[in-house]
Amino acid sequence: MSGKSFIAQLRTKPEKRDELIALQTELKKLVFANEPGAVVYELFQSDEDPDLFQCVATFKDDAAFETHMHIDFHDRLVPPILACLAEDMQIAFYRSLD
Repeated sequence: MSGKSFIAQLRTKPEKRDELIALQTELKKLVFANEPGAVVYELFQSDEDPDLFQCVATFKDDAAFETHMHIDFHDRLVPPILACLAEDMQIAFYRSLD
């Protein structure tokens, strides 16, 4: 096993939907520009429920994931993302099988 991934379910407050999308879009751009160990970082919006999102991320290894968790822009963007949520984020971690 090598890569570390997570899938996070985010339910936003309707009035905060656009803000959540903007913050996540900025985060995605910064991840790909500054984290060579990030393989995937995507935000998906439900077709049936516009306030429901899934964030999917894959990192090449634990070290790349730890870099992501402690990089300066993560600390700046995640608190306002969490403030957009209508309920606690649900997150699950996975390992890729080689």
